[in-house]
Amino acid sequence: MIQITLKAKEERRLLAGHWWVFSNEIDGLDTSIEPGSLVRVVSHEGKQVGIGFFNPHSLIAVRLLMKGEGELPEDFVFENIDNAYAYRKEIGVRKYGRMCYGEADNMPGLVIDRYGDILVIDILTAGMEKLKPEITKAVQKIFKPKGIYYKNDSAFRALEGLSNTPEIIGEVPETVEIEENGVKYIVPIRGGQKTGFYFDQRENREFLKPYFKDKLVLDLYSYIGSFGITAALAGANQVWGCDSSAAAVEFAKNNAELNGVSDRVVFHRDDAERLLSAMKKGELPDQPDMVLLDPPAFVKSRKALPQAVGLYVKLVKMALEGIKTGGYLAFSTCSHHISRELFVDIIRQGVSKSGRKAVLVELRGQAKDHPVLIGMPETEYLHFALIQLR
Repeated sequence: MIQITLKAKEERRLLAGHWWVFSNEIDGLDTSIEPGSLVRVVSHEGKQVGIGFFNPHSLIAVRLLMKGEGELPEDFVFENIDNAYAYRKEIGVRKYGRMCYGEADNMPGLVIDRYGDILVIDILTAGMEKLKPEITKAVQKIFKPKGIYYKNDSAFRALEGLSNTPEIIGEVPETVEIEENGVKYIVPIRGGQKTGFYFDQRENREFLKPYFKDKLVLDLYSYIGSFGITAALAGANQVWGCDSSAAAVEFAKNNAELNGVSDRVVFHRDDAERLLSAMKKGELPDQPDMVLLDPPAFVKSRKALPQAVGLYVKLVKMALEGIKTGGYLAFSTCSHHISRELFVDIIRQGVSKSGRKAVLVELRGQAKDHPVLIGMPETEYLHFALIQLR
């Protein structure tokens, strides 16, 4: 096995809990090594720190699979995925949800989402791509799916030099029907966002149910309607949803009908900022009691962070300016570049600029099937807050 030597004292961050080695931490980076190769990482003094995947062309040069002395077990792919599923079963996530979440499940660059008999898999690293046959064999044995869809559309694949052509094993339909928190959804497997559905907001949707009762709810960036339909089923008087995607709006309308709430939920293709501006000016038919603000990940890189923060602050400010006193804002961000501290500061800035008085009812994160690896803040990417206007 190829050996990678760290510069002096660069193992300290790994020993503190992180699982990545950056290219500038390596003593004598060999760019001729094939991306995805397994390497042994040793300290400057020659002590083994761990074993992982190597990519000489990436800032994240090594993604560790194990730490300390020893060798990888021959069946580590099956063992790690099976252990990941065992944890999901413990927390009650079996049929629908995230079954493997990268580094948090000792499988860096591997995401497995289960939609009943269908698995949607994202492979984000060259090392994991080399293990695709073993991954396929393992998930077939563990989950016994009718179909596996390797989506292969992440921008990270290009950075790793990987193809973006999807692959299908077995039978994979265009859409599937799932159930979450007692709500049914038709999910676009092949043409949808991410793997088709946002399982990471499951617990936040459930948490909000008591707050929806008798409210007029404005659901921005509604995608296929999960928050808005949950609101209607939880007793909201009326829900207005919007998304910039015509296809997403059609799915949202169909899902409202599927759950019998079409009379109280209206989805339109529209621009979130335009609606927030209209709300502030009193141009909507009525003033919402609650706004659901779950925008996309504006932060694609650390370089884009200042601009993205400014946009998030602007959206929070606009939302708070138009909500009734006593009403609520549920706000989320979904980028690991936004820390919990920065997320709270975005809210603080938005409140300050709005001139409103507000309290933080609760601060939350991603669902438990997206576990946060302690020592590796990059695994914590979803932040959620419920704010009340006073």
